[in-house]
Amino acid sequence: MNYFPDEVLEDVFDFVTSQKDRNAVSQVCRSWCKIESRSRRKVVIGNCYSITPERVLGRFPGLKSVALKGKPHFADFNLVPHDWGGFVYPWIEAFARNRVGLEELRLKRMVVSDESLELLSRSFPNFKSLVLVSCEGFTTDGLAAVAANCRSLRELDLQENEIDDHRGHWLSCFPESCTSLVSLNFACLKGEVNLAALERLVGRSPNLRSLRLNRAVPIDVLQKILMRAPQLVDLGVGSYVQDPDSETYNKLVSTIVKCNSLRSLSGFLEVTPHCLPAFHIICPNLTSLNLSYATGIHGNELTKLIRHCKKLQRLWILDCIGDKGLEVVASTCKDLQELRVFPSDPYVGNVAVTEEGLVAISSGCPKLHSILYFCQQMTNAALITVAKNNPNFTCFRLAILDPVKPDAVTQQPLDEGFGAIVHSCRGLRRLSLSGLLTDQVFLYIGMYAEQLEMLSIAFAGDGDKGMQYVLNGCKKLRKLEIRDSPFGNAALLMDVGKYETMRSLWMSSCEVTLGACKSLAKKMPRLNVEIINENEHLDCSSDERQKVEKMYLYRTLVGRREDAPEFVWTL
Repeated sequence: MNYFPDEVLEDVFDFVTSQKDRNAVSQVCRSWCKIESRSRRKVVIGNCYSITPERVLGRFPGLKSVALKGKPHFADFNLVPHDWGGFVYPWIEAFARNRVGLEELRLKRMVVSDESLELLSRSFPNFKSLVLVSCEGFTTDGLAAVAANCRSLRELDLQENEIDDHRGHWLSCFPESCTSLVSLNFACLKGEVNLAALERLVGRSPNLRSLRLNRAVPIDVLQKILMRAPQLVDLGVGSYVQDPDSETYNKLVSTIVKCNSLRSLSGFLEVTPHCLPAFHIICPNLTSLNLSYATGIHGNELTKLIRHCKKLQRLWILDCIGDKGLEVVASTCKDLQELRVFPSDPYVGNVAVTEEGLVAISSGCPKLHSILYFCQQMTNAALITVAKNNPNFTCFRLAILDPVKPDAVTQQPLDEGFGAIVHSCRGLRRLSLSGLLTDQVFLYIGMYAEQLEMLSIAFAGDGDKGMQYVLNGCKKLRKLEIRDSPFGNAALLMDVGKYETMRSLWMSSCEVTLGACKSLAKKMPRLNVEIINENEHLDCSSDERQKVEKMYLYRTLVGRREDAPEFVWTL
């Protein structure tokens, strides 16, 4: 390949879009590494503490798009302290100082201050896309700065963030010259919005394709918005409360008929269920339906709506649909590829779906390859059937309300059922286990899950052998999350070199001691071993035999982080 000039190779590399593939390209030879470094415009950083922004820019000086993750995944389950870290400001400041031509920034589980959003909005004149997922620390004042100063903004996507809503004026901060919006999602905002400003913004955005509203946007404003934007492909409904005999409702029905481009529907954060037939007319064209926040829609209304959605490929719903409702899904949505069933109220303890619904889905939806399923009970027979029906699973996550519940029929562990999943689904990359499980299931995982990249374990196993089976067998494992399991020092220290090929390991409420963590940190200086100690009566010099409540281990190129709070010990 040395026959080709560098400019030609740069053009060729532009067609290589996957970060994984570009990493492989850069390892072919030194010249390819240099060319790939100069030509890369997008980078994904799975841990904001694994590298510094300066080193990233030294390797990729032409960056335009950055995706950055902060807190560990278990932060979603309130297992990571609120002030653990994950600050984005140093990254934005470094990009601004080095005059990076940043156009896109995607953040997940990061601490995002108003100051950082203000700096972002003033430092990058061609900035186009901001996506914040499960972030915290900012208010609508920060959003107002982005709206006012990012004159080329195409995408503002806010998903499941903790936002302090000081004032609802931020939508009015978009200048009248702003006509570039393609995607706007503020469904997670809890406060009021300027409805008149929203209508004007939508009206002057001819390229708007995705719009997700919060519950402060009522049905009459929804109707006006749809009148102004019939080209929408993705719609998130906020408040949908109205008398079906009212003039407002009738106007909405006549407007929805004209929305022929809609392919994705979500929201219904507040809803009058018997008004749902207004959307039946556009359901035959839908490929994505997300009703995971629509707590006001129950079984019969859900199934009536889904009967019209024969082209669905992606469905997120609440468990109140029941097993019978999932049978309707199975008989209607033959092209379904992704299904997520969430608990309507996980604190009540009455999950309305069982193994019967899962078997029905697996039998009726042969294209299914990704599932997240909260259920009341499960059996080995059901899991074996699912494995036979859907061998193409790449993501399988099962959560039983009682995490140590055995097979509902035989009262045996669920080892054989999950063993069938990993044996049949050889392309499985992500797996979450639930139910009564012994070390036998981890033996199966180590033997058959050759492509597994992320494994989440809770309340499972007998002892150290289970973890050893996984670490020995899963050669492509990148993230391992363990909580409330009997794995201890022997498992942790068996093959410490394995951790350098992984991105991270999380262990909480296990049998690991402080001394073992210190030994690991000493042997592997390129790893950060963090102890999250929320017990103020302990210190790092305490008895090394004491158990560690939470340990987070991750690979790093830059050593200890400088912003660790007092309760985080970096060994």
